[in-house]
Amino acid sequence: MNFFKRAWLNLTAKKGRSILLILVTSAIMLFVLAGLLIRNAADTATTNAKKSVGATVTLSANRQAAFKKMRQSTTKQKSRPKLTTSPVKLSDAKKIAALANVSGYNATASTSANAKGFDVISTSSSSSGGMKGMGGAMSSSSGNIAISGVTATSSVSSFQSKTSKITKGRGITASDSGTNNVVIESELAKQDSLSVGDTIKLKATTGQKKTYTMKIVGIYKTSSTTTQQGPGATDPANSVYTATSFANTIKGSKYKNTADSVTFSISNPAKVSSVKKAGNQLINTSKYSLSTDDSSYQTVKASMDNVKSFADKIVWLVAIAGTIILALIVILMVRERRYEIGVLLSLGESRWKIVAQFFVEMVMVLVVSIVVAGFGGKFVGNQLSDQLVSQQTTTATTTSQTGGQPGGGGMPSGNAGGSQPSGQKPSGGQMQGGPNQQASGATSQQTDLDVNVTVLDLVQLGGLGLGIMFLSIMLASGGILRLQPKKVLID
Repeated sequence: MNFFKRAWLNLTAKKGRSILLILVTSAIMLFVLAGLLIRNAADTATTNAKKSVGATVTLSANRQAAFKKMRQSTTKQKSRPKLTTSPVKLSDAKKIAALANVSGYNATASTSANAKGFDVISTSSSSSGGMKGMGGAMSSSSGNIAISGVTATSSVSSFQSKTSKITKGRGITASDSGTNNVVIESELAKQDSLSVGDTIKLKATTGQKKTYTMKIVGIYKTSSTTTQQGPGATDPANSVYTATSFANTIKGSKYKNTADSVTFSISNPAKVSSVKKAGNQLINTSKYSLSTDDSSYQTVKASMDNVKSFADKIVWLVAIAGTIILALIVILMVRERRYEIGVLLSLGESRWKIVAQFFVEMVMVLVVSIVVAGFGGKFVGNQLSDQLVSQQTTTATTTSQTGGQPGGGGMPSGNAGGSQPSGQKPSGGQMQGGPNQQASGATSQQTDLDVNVTVLDLVQLGGLGLGIMFLSIMLASGGILRLQPKKVLID
């Protein structure tokens, strides 16, 4: 009789044992599939992180070189010299922007001005003892309105993270370059009964100290409670957004076509080091420095690597345990079916065909188990992945809080916020960004794993299942090969 037919008849005749085998094998295949799904999802998440999280290279003044120069001047002068840094030339920034793997760049330019004809928000914690009034109580050299010059507010990190959002009108765009358009905070607008289309006046604190009439094109609301730092330390509601060109106009003519810092968006985080190396060859390193920040990508990558490593362990542990369990089950089956094996051997059936019959039986069980695992694998994979990602996110957050935040280029941080590259290279030499760029660390965001069962996953599962079945049958075949038909029948 054909051993394929014998295997089928044996499985259908002993339904209880067959169902038990299917349940055990299904459980093994379910966890193996869950491990495969999580591992593949982690690979996909890491690949997507290269596109969504990205990395940046920041061009800013070389402060170390400036400090060194200041110390050298101290030995030559009786009076204490001042720290002098060079603003970034946009012409140098364009050279770096033309490098491979640079997808966009931003320029940050921060300054301050005094309010004229309207009241600023007063804070009790202000060192100036209150700023409310016409132009505020700040000194003439430090304005009470913090100006963030940007090409597009949509590229500012606070707007991207929804910490700030436009509530009326529109944000600053590239078309605002060369204009006196401004976006103000909602609390400032409420206090002074201002709305979109109205005008306000800002008096420069540097240069010729001119007064500029600004047209309100938008109103934004911020959830930040951090007091603005840097030029014109003041309440977050006193921060306004203008075109980068206007911020440079306030600072003075010598700042034309310059920026406080320029941030370049790197399309492939793995190439951030090569971009920095190539960029250093294009700039005067005694004046400028390039700093890299791929911490967000590295955080996601490290988290996903840990998840992938754990998924690999699940696959191997379940595969090894499954092989042992199935081998023990087959060994018990052999002992239970000694008489059947003895009869087959006495009828002249070869031992390898008997072993093949057991293997075919287990393969039939495996096919049903893979179908069961295919339906339940997504659910189990999602549950395991959620737990793993949550654990890794908690670990990453704890590490970020205890390890501190890495430094970055730019001005002292504040609510005006840094800007993120828009992903497009501005035309006409226009630079994107915001002043007072936040030196940010890796953002510990929970990365969702897209766990889906594909045909390739089932093929991989089938291959591992066949390997497990083969090993388990080989481990149990020793009992079959040692059996002697005469002794079995006599016993």
